[in-house]
This record gives sequence, C-alpha cells and structure tokens, in this order.
Amino acid sequence: MKIELAMASTLKLMLFLLFSIYTFSPVSSHEHHPLDSLTPSEFTLVRTIVKKSYPSPNHNLTFQYIGLDEPDKSTVLSWLSNPASKPPPRRALVITRLEKQSHEIMVDLSTRSIVSDKVYNGHGYPLLTSDEQVAATELPKTYKPFIESMNKRSLILSDVVCSTYSVGWFGEVKSKRVLKLLCFYTDGTVNLYLRPLEGITLVVDLDEMKIVEYYDRFIVPVPKAEGTDYRASKQTPPFGPRLHGAAFVQPEGPGFKIDGHTVSWANWVFHLGFDVRAGPIISLASIHDPEKQAYRRVLYRGFISELFVPYMDPSEEWYYKTFFDSGEFGFGQSAVSLEPYADCPSNAVFLDAYYAAADGTPVKMPNTFCIFERYGGDIMWRHTELGIPHEVIREVRSEVSLVVRMVATVGNYDYVLDWQFMPSGSIKFGVGLTGVLEVKAATYTHTDEIKEDIHGTLLTENTIGVYHDHFLTYYLDLDVDGKDNSFVKNNLETTRVKDRSSPRKSYWTIVSETAKTEFDARIQLGLKASELVVVNPNKKTRLGNNVGYRLIPGPVTHPLLSYDDYPQIRGAFTNNDVWVTPYNKSEKWAGGLYVDQSRGDDTLAVWSLRNRKIENKDIVLWYTIGFHHVPCQEDFPVMPTLSGGFELRPTNFFESNPVLKTRSTTSHVHWPNCTTRP
Repeated sequence: MKIELAMASTLKLMLFLLFSIYTFSPVSSHEHHPLDSLTPSEFTLVRTIVKKSYPSPNHNLTFQYIGLDEPDKSTVLSWLSNPASKPPPRRALVITRLEKQSHEIMVDLSTRSIVSDKVYNGHGYPLLTSDEQVAATELPKTYKPFIESMNKRSLILSDVVCSTYSVGWFGEVKSKRVLKLLCFYTDGTVNLYLRPLEGITLVVDLDEMKIVEYYDRFIVPVPKAEGTDYRASKQTPPFGPRLHGAAFVQPEGPGFKIDGHTVSWANWVFHLGFDVRAGPIISLASIHDPEKQAYRRVLYRGFISELFVPYMDPSEEWYYKTFFDSGEFGFGQSAVSLEPYADCPSNAVFLDAYYAAADGTPVKMPNTFCIFERYGGDIMWRHTELGIPHEVIREVRSEVSLVVRMVATVGNYDYVLDWQFMPSGSIKFGVGLTGVLEVKAATYTHTDEIKEDIHGTLLTENTIGVYHDHFLTYYLDLDVDGKDNSFVKNNLETTRVKDRSSPRKSYWTIVSETAKTEFDARIQLGLKASELVVVNPNKKTRLGNNVGYRLIPGPVTHPLLSYDDYPQIRGAFTNNDVWVTPYNKSEKWAGGLYVDQSRGDDTLAVWSLRNRKIENKDIVLWYTIGFHHVPCQEDFPVMPTLSGGFELRPTNFFESNPVLKTRSTTSHVHWPNCTTRP
C-alpha cells in the first residue's frame, strides 16, 4: 500500500509546522532563578571585570572555566519558601591561567566586583579549552620534523588531521601543562579516527603553545579508507533494511511548559541548567502528590560529575590514554547541536546553551538540549481480570514520559545523555554510547597472525579496537520530601526454617541497616542482595513506613585496574558503585576540581575518608554506572548505540499507586485511508 502524493505532502507540512511551533527559546517571567545558568551578557560582564583587574601585557590571560557559583543550599531553599523575595546575589566562579598560574576568582555580578582571588598551587590543571586544543592541533603543519615524517610515509600533509590527548599522571614529581597530539589521515574518508598514523607522538606545552617533544618511533601501514565512511551519500549497494518513520502527533499540543529554565509537565516540575563541565544539571525536581495536593521535592540537584575512560594497552603509545572526559575536556563544552527528526522526535522543543571561550566571550551552542514527550507503545500499568464468571475486565494505561536529552561528542565517542521523568514518580537516567572506536594501527590482517596480547580485537585489516572502560559517576543530591535523609540498606538474607513449622526449609527476609557514617554507605554491588533506599526518617506514610526513593542500578561493572595503578588512584571514586556523603557545596566533582594531570588527592574517595556522619543529614548519593567494552566487528566503522541506565524509584513515598487515576487522552488522530494503486 502506498500513500498518495497529496497525503505525503500534507504529512510533511504538518511535521514542518510542528517543528516550527516547538522550536523556541524560553522566556522567563522573572529576572533570574538562583540556579539559572550564566547568560551571554553575564559572561561578557565577567570577562570585562577580570580583564580590567588583571591586565596582561602579553595577552596570555585565558579563561579555563566560567560557571555559576551556585548559592548555598540553605539560601536557595529560603528563597524558595518566599519566591517573591529578592533572589540571592549572582556570582561566577572563574578559573584562569595567567603567567603559568591557575587563579580561582570569585566575581560578584551584582556589585560588578571581584570577591576573592586565590592562586592554586596544588596538583593538576584546569579544564582544557576548545580554543587551546584547536591551536595546538595546528602546530604540526609547520613543524619541520613532522613534515619530514609525512614525506617519509608518502602522505599528503593537507590530508592529515591531529587531535588532542591528555597525558595523565604516572608518578612524576613535577609536571608542565602539556598534552599529546596524535594524527590521522583523511584521504578517502571523513572517518579520521580509523586511520591513525601509529608511531608518531607530539607533545605540546600549552602555556608556551609550542611543540616541546616529538617522537617518530616506527612505521606501520595506515589502515585503509575503504568501507569506513559513514555518510549516507557515500554508501553503495547492497543496502541495509529500509526503516519506515513514524510521526508522534499531539492534537492537544505539547503537555509541558517552559518558564525561564523551569520545566513543568504532568505531575513534575524541575529546573534545567547547563555547565561547561557537567553539561545538563537538573535541580529542584518535585512531583505532585494527588492525595496531599502538594508538590514534594525528590532531587535538589543532579548531574554527571565525572566520566573515567581508561584504555587497556600499556604500550608506550597508549598507556597514558586514561581520560577524564568531564574534568579534562568538559561534557558541556563537548555538547553538539541536536538534529531535528533524528536526534530528537518531531514533537521536541530545542533549547540553546552558552559557555565562555578561552578569551571569555560567550559561545552559543544552538539546539544543545531537546525536551520531548515520549510515547513508544509502553504500558504504564494494566490488568486483565478473568476470574469473575461471565466477565472480562481489562484496564490499561499508556506510558508517556518526559525526556531531556543532550549529546556530548568527546573526540571519537558520542554520549547520548537522557533524563526521563515518569508520571509514576520514577526518574530514569539513560546513557547511550556511540560514535567511532579508538583504534590502533597494526601489521595484522588476520587473527591467525597474532601471537601476542594485542590488547583488543582485530576489526579489519591493520586495525585493532583496544579494550577500554567507561565509568560515569552521577552526583545526586536527593531531598526526599525534605533535606534531612538517611541511607538504608535493605539486605535480603536467607533464613532457615528450624522448628518444623513449615514444609519449607528456607525463605528470605529483609534485614534493614541504616548507614551511620560514610564508611557504612560504601557499596560494591553484586556482593550482597539488597535494596538501597534513601529515606526521610522524619516523614512516614499513614501506615508508618518511612517515605523514600530507591536506587535501581544498571549492570554491575567494577574497575579491573589494580588500586595502586596510577589511573585508578586518580579514578578511585569508581572503586565503589555507591557512596554517600554529607552535603558540602565544594564537593561537586568526583575527580577533583583540577583533573588534568591530577594525582588523586582531591577526589570523592579522599573526601569520604573523613567518615562523616550521614544519618538523618542532608546527604548526597553518588552512583557510578560502568561499561567494560570489548570491541567487535559490528562496532566498525561506526558503533551502534550501546545503552545503559539506572532508575530512582519511589518506595513508600506515596500512600498508594500515584498513577491509578491517570487520565489518558481522549483525542485521537484519524489519518485518511491509504489508497492503493492498481
């Protein structure tokens, strides 16, 4: 059956109108929410204030990070209790490089003044900016030894592209602010990461912006370009299956509203922010309780704190590839514009975001976020009753949820980051890994030739996909119906029947354990059957249960590096799947504030050594979702999305099923009948 041309044109017009209506920038009904991201004008103001206060004759002042210095939590909560009052002062945290030093500067935007300035003398360096990375990648083009290496390999210099790599830390007493460059050949393909120039490494001093070391150790064949290009226009038969699209039409219009940075939908309301390092930040997520007729807070603030990606090749060319994608490269800085109808469905709303360039000027990133209602034919709840004589009772409610999405492209990998809000009260966190593998060029063309550990999988001739991990650590400041919460381990323990009171010999029961201190809350999942719940011990249901939210983890994936290995010392925050700490405004970044070449002395694992009290306190839950990635041929030349996630789910938070009385839409779209051609 074919759709008539007129019908097809009508459908295209409807989709176009939908997109035209739903693509907008939010308009705020107030000046600033205390947690609003910095605006372009505020970035400009920060730049003006800092440059005026720190004149640099050599023009070498660079802005490595500018972000909102969020007010103290107590201040925000006080303002929320009286939103008509004046919002707290707006402040920005600024990290600069000046005269080869890192400065932490606090700028008060309301008084247009610098509140404090501290020179950082500890280990590690601040976030790498996009501008300095681009500048570094241009250096090889005029570097004589590199040009000679290209001539030696008979490669065209204009077809060579270089990329930046952080160098890590491996016991050095002193270090300079450097990064490494590796280069790739683009002749015949845009899939440059699959054509590495193995054996060549350049080291760039970022403060001097010059090449300080150069290595050309060996020559191996550059992997072929054939079959690597992923552009649709470059594909040739035989083709894969043809997929038919589907339009999600909302005859009553979108079910959510955006006021400034505040999003309200169904029974949820939350604040959406953006940070150059973290990417999306969800704050003040609250759900409406139909029985209490009030909004009850679930999450005060949540974001991805760090992403640790260690590769498993210990050779000279690869050992240092142990990346901290958030703290070194910035999830927000790595965000890419989302593609309508592909990255997001036709009913999506697109929002822009801004960050500061190395010179402090604001950079606009169009379509950074998309927000959309998802209906994929899922079921919210249902039951068919067949036990009543002469009667069949069937009740079904369709599942609709709200999704906030951002995609960060960090070098070769694309990370699809979803926050999904469910009417039932659950928040689901989705992570999709796609993009291009980090590969190693080799002489092998068949597995029969391999007589050693190649630390990966032979994907095609001369191409090895190296083993590696991805560990995403989430910061989740849960405020379950109030800020003072406790962390409870409901351990499922086997009990033997010893008194012959039952034909059974065993059963399992719950033995609850409330964590008193941080050490009590360190959890390595999979070692013991348990439910992990954040409860409010000060609030109980009508039946006496503590109100709470439980963590439903994703796949259990533990680090396999030894604890004394340098990358794992820096990434010790992944040693446990779950940590719980008392709220501390300064403890945001699991890998520390200065991650580039850090030494693991300012991490979640170190803070937690204080073993602070966490019972009935304002606490933060840290959860790490991990992936061990053994590349396979299906990941070549572009990797189909590998998905994972976890869930925060209400547990005795409501008196009963909060979506029992959910009303489904009564409006339906009736499409014209398709006609067939003879």
